[in-house]
Amino acid sequence: MPTLDFEIECKEIHDSWIRPPEQLNQLVRSLARRNRHERQQIRETYKAIYGEDLVSRLQHKADGDDADQITTGISPNLCAALSLWMINQHERDAIFIQEALHNDQQGRHDKNYNALVEIFASRKSSQILLIKQAYHTKFRRQLDQDIINIELPHPHQKIVVALVASHKAHHADVNQDIAKSDARRLFETGRERSSSGIQEAVVLELFSKRSIPQLKLTFSCYKHIYGHDYKRSLKSVSSGEFENALKMVVQCIHNPPNYFAKILHASIKGLTSSSTSDDKGALVRVMVSRAEVDMDEIQRMFKKKHGVELRDAIISSVTGDNCYTDFLVALASKSK
Repeated sequence: MPTLDFEIECKEIHDSWIRPPEQLNQLVRSLARRNRHERQQIRETYKAIYGEDLVSRLQHKADGDDADQITTGISPNLCAALSLWMINQHERDAIFIQEALHNDQQGRHDKNYNALVEIFASRKSSQILLIKQAYHTKFRRQLDQDIINIELPHPHQKIVVALVASHKAHHADVNQDIAKSDARRLFETGRERSSSGIQEAVVLELFSKRSIPQLKLTFSCYKHIYGHDYKRSLKSVSSGEFENALKMVVQCIHNPPNYFAKILHASIKGLTSSSTSDDKGALVRVMVSRAEVDMDEIQRMFKKKHGVELRDAIISSVTGDNCYTDFLVALASKSK
């Protein structure tokens, strides 16, 4: 049965459709503080009281399809962010993947490989299975086939296809001896590279046959054996599209907080410049995805690399919608 606390919060959400924006801040901060179990209970309670799905209502308002067409209340940006926050992670990732595969920037129909890499390089295999099921349920399509069948093959696609395969063909345990052997293989591949770049086949074979934890251990062994990160060795390679894609993937696997701090900084910087980023959804995607995973570490890395607190960077850059800003700041302030 719904608790009184959740009933009150659901009433506040329901009233927010017509509430002046300046009265929403406390509600938004409260929702941001809720854990995933509490958010699920709020969604169920809202459905029991008002007979409609809260997430569907938020999505309709975000898309401008809300029947009320009310000019006050929660903004479309905030509705979109809240709708993502209120669903479980595998449903959220399925939506991110679908959007990435149908990314349309300035009519180019580019794929958002940043989002694809983030998901397949930073989720557990058990999570990937749930994501595939959610993708099929929501979009009636097979995720693996949609990625394999991307037109105009791209270096990022080759790596993503390998990562997809890695989640199928491995054991959960990691092996130190295999990691050391793979690290030496990567090193020798680098030594034998030609002016045209590294041997793609060797890298793709390792990425397709090893789990993400195993690859992470391989990169750690590489640094222990050779005294520097594998990513650093890639900087001396003739820089082509594959090498540039590989650098990003390696960083995401080996040091996720560093990677996500970099993505957030680029996204926030793009809000205050004339940049035409191909990844305009990165800020919300990373904030809602990592808030309950490693936001503490991301915050520390962001401050270390850029000399400013993440929350302060958001406040100074995300302008024009105080409630939306408050929501992002609240997510930035979450800790595990």
